[in-house]
Amino acid sequence: MGAEPVTTGEIEEAFLQADIAGLSPGAYEQFLAYFTVLFRWNAQLNLTAIREPKQIIQRHFVECAFAAQHLPRDVATLLDYGSGAGLPGIPVAICRPEIRVTLGESQGKKASFLREAVRTGGISCEVYGHRVETIPLGRQFDAVTMRAVEKMELALPVAMQYTRRYLALFTTERSAPVSGELSSEFTWREPISLPEADQRILLIGERI
Repeated sequence: MGAEPVTTGEIEEAFLQADIAGLSPGAYEQFLAYFTVLFRWNAQLNLTAIREPKQIIQRHFVECAFAAQHLPRDVATLLDYGSGAGLPGIPVAICRPEIRVTLGESQGKKASFLREAVRTGGISCEVYGHRVETIPLGRQFDAVTMRAVEKMELALPVAMQYTRRYLALFTTERSAPVSGELSSEFTWREPISLPEADQRILLIGERI
């Protein structure tokens, strides 16, 4: 079965309902191109368990775009650790084009998807198709994001090595204290509730 039609207008409307504004018309075209590639590749790669087009927009695009607007304004470089389907890295790159985004994804097929997604959408991102641990430690990023990363408690110490300033974690109210305990080198801002989320929050820590 083909995808239910999704338009740039529907994407824009979903964003505006979440108080996400100020994007250029071209940004919504990029989100539509990203959606098209994601929906097509998802059948083979299972990039997301969400299959319904409008739920993909709400659960993934809106949530990540909302978070992008809450990233500190002094972030110029960002590593999306375990990028998977490109979330949140690709929405960050679309919504905050001043940020140089690197998508870190070690699984070869997913890295191939990411390259196709950014190529098709004309999105400025670097795809690093190897384990994040193999990035030279001398290369630092202003921020590292983590969303839906398996065994986040094990990945966090690695992420900490690569961030110059901020960690941005998509987590839950229950898991937030654990994140804090594992990264005492950071001071944590008040959690930000994500749009239409059941206990899902954005947690931003700044290196002390």
